[in-house]
Amino acid sequence: MSRINDVGGMVGFPPIVEEPDEPRFHADWEAHVVALNGALLRRGVYNLDEFRDAIERIPPGEYLAASYYEKWFRAITTLLAEKGVARPEELAGD
Repeated sequence: MSRINDVGGMVGFPPIVEEPDEPRFHADWEAHVVALNGALLRRGVYNLDEFRDAIERIPPGEYLAASYYEKWFRAITTLLAEKGVARPEELAGD
């Protein structure tokens, strides 16, 4: 069964627009998410396959509405909760 991230060959999606001279990060928080993910991977909290799977498990509506690094952050927080590193209420930021 295909997941929402596997849109190859699907119709109805607009073309990808590339920004000329696009920066790697549009905001500081995006760089922090990349650094956090790298640290958690190196520490063995989760592996790359688990990280990718967590992204692919994001519900379709949320997946389509999220930016690239929002998906990363969602995957990280999902894995931290699933692995018992942090409680969901700690990650909610309320």
